[in-house]
Amino acid sequence: MATNTDDSKYFVREIEKNDGCSLRLKQCYIGDVGCVVWDAAIVLAKYLETKQFYEPTSGVNVWSGKTVVELGAGTGVVGLMAATLGAQVKVTDLEDLLPLLKVNIQENQALISSGSITAKVLKWGEDISEFLPPPHYILMADCIYYEQSIVPLVESLKLLSGPETCIICCYEQRTEGINPEVERKFFELLQQNFSCEKIPLDKQDPEFSSPEIHVLHIRRKQKK
Repeated sequence: MATNTDDSKYFVREIEKNDGCSLRLKQCYIGDVGCVVWDAAIVLAKYLETKQFYEPTSGVNVWSGKTVVELGAGTGVVGLMAATLGAQVKVTDLEDLLPLLKVNIQENQALISSGSITAKVLKWGEDISEFLPPPHYILMADCIYYEQSIVPLVESLKLLSGPETCIICCYEQRTEGINPEVERKFFELLQQNFSCEKIPLDKQDPEFSSPEIHVLHIRRKQKK
């Protein structure tokens, strides 16, 4: 019987950090959307290292000691990046993706010194009490694609976020099929309770960014 760390099932993608170390991410040869490192996840991971958040020479590190929850973590690249920068991270996904998340956490543990990372099951729209109090940051990359998951996803964002929480959402704009409609519905629902700020390309990583991939800061609207 093959174990979860059976190398014949995986191939490795390396993502270089600005300090010269590389995150090593195992991906599945066969599987659903959570088994590969999507471009939006890399764009978001590299965005966390931009100098507005992390500038070691001037001692700026927004991530140090911050609590972070990643939704729909997939391979875990975004949460792992945050943990290597000093954040206390919980990466979440559906149960069948947890083995891969745990493999990747183990694989990159040596790069995590002041931060921490654990993998947990979180089904959107269900109980989130173990993730409270609200984290400082919620991270999500390419989570807007299933029509049936939009309502539970927005519900989870409402339940998880507090007045100080910043949700950083990164997604690739797709023009085929049902995708534009799914995105429209997501933002329509989101804007009932949240405001969105689009981050310009010049504030993103110069190499790992694209006009088709959007980074947004999303915050709860303050009640008047």
